[in-house]
Amino acid sequence: MHATGTHFTDRTDAGRRLAALLDHLRGPGTVVVALPRGGVPVAAEVAASLGAPLDICVIRKLGVPYQPELGMGAIGEDGVRVINDQVLRPAGVTPEQLAAVEVRERAELERRARRYRDGRPPVDLRGRTVVVVDDGIATGSTARAACLIVRARGAARVVLAVPVAPQDWTERLGTVADELVCVGTPSPFFAIGEFYADFSQTEDTEVLRHLAAARAAGAGPSTASESASDSESASADGSAAGVAAADREVTLPAAGVRLTGRLTVPAGARGIVVFAHGSGSGRHSPRNRHVAGYLNGRGLATFLFDLLTEDEEEDRHNVFDVALLGGRLTEVARALPAEQARAGGGPFLPLGLFGASTGAAAALWTAARLGDQVGAVVSRGGRPDLAGARALGAVRAPTLLIVGGRDEVVIDLNRRARERLRCESELAVVPNAGHLFEEPGTLDRVAELAGDWFGGRLLPCEPPA
Repeated sequence: MHATGTHFTDRTDAGRRLAALLDHLRGPGTVVVALPRGGVPVAAEVAASLGAPLDICVIRKLGVPYQPELGMGAIGEDGVRVINDQVLRPAGVTPEQLAAVEVRERAELERRARRYRDGRPPVDLRGRTVVVVDDGIATGSTARAACLIVRARGAARVVLAVPVAPQDWTERLGTVADELVCVGTPSPFFAIGEFYADFSQTEDTEVLRHLAAARAAGAGPSTASESASDSESASADGSAAGVAAADREVTLPAAGVRLTGRLTVPAGARGIVVFAHGSGSGRHSPRNRHVAGYLNGRGLATFLFDLLTEDEEEDRHNVFDVALLGGRLTEVARALPAEQARAGGGPFLPLGLFGASTGAAAALWTAARLGDQVGAVVSRGGRPDLAGARALGAVRAPTLLIVGGRDEVVIDLNRRARERLRCESELAVVPNAGHLFEEPGTLDRVAELAGDWFGGRLLPCEPPA
């Protein structure tokens, strides 16, 4: 049990600090199991550090009807059900109310299990050390259920590991785990989120992105039969598994500066999408990362990078300098085949461009100059009009313009820009969405539209000379 300073930037930071306490578990017999959704980004860092497979244990909290954030129990896969009488009785919840909550949460549990696993079997836990990871402990109901589930599935040793927990967590959970590891146990303790600078909700697409990256790195859910199937289905050109998996920071030179980005290449990737944003927040933008995670789950590689340095971004004129942004995006796009080769080679990946805000203009500017080297373009809440009539008329790549239904001014600008395009194009309006697509479900819709557009248009092609 460890108690140290307990404030985290985000779940990734928490995962790295937690991983530093778990190095003694490194070995071929260890599996990391995350509690979706918030536990997955934490567990991804732990699994990467230990070189261990990453799996999930889908749990749903049973919240008190009039105070849903207060857990009166939890349910999990394989029919596991845990009730916390210390919460249930004082809350005065009737059996009928409990049953109604359980029916609703069971349906959501089954939906998530289907989506996250996508038909893949769970990792075989028999005889192995299983590290159960969440983003923190509050009442402990979900963690208790997870430990019971992995024990029932044959785990030889169960380690419960979290970034933050109340001081009495060992008393609550010591009977269900063989080892308890925590970065810190602060007091007073009111809620997990108070110890994170960024405790925003983890979306399904982020869960899928982490699971896909773990599988791509050779540390995701797999069985002997699945591995054999993958090997048998690989074609001569390596289209099923020949593209080396990668998920790392990359720095590329462009126009006299060095631009940093995040390159993620799932195993068997069939295309790569470069994200362009009109400010230096490109690779950190939660909206871009949300969409990128969904595309990774669809078998597309992604490269999120900053078109401007931090110093350049302070001058707002640079954000609207489409020639500057487009020129850099063009250089980066041309450099990607060589970077892909350094990441492990494989067949040349057809190129797609995803632009947001003024990055949409940069994407179309680049598509006009690269011609047939660009397979498709998608704009999210973008300003394609800023690319200029000449560039818009020269674009040959199929282009999808996505705009929020409440963003009336930008809808009109996108309609006018589309009139100047001479390529295949569509304007998709997401109902009830604002400019930033912050409304529930709207960003998921953007990801689905982009995935369908790129998936149907990024076709195998010859690498550029």
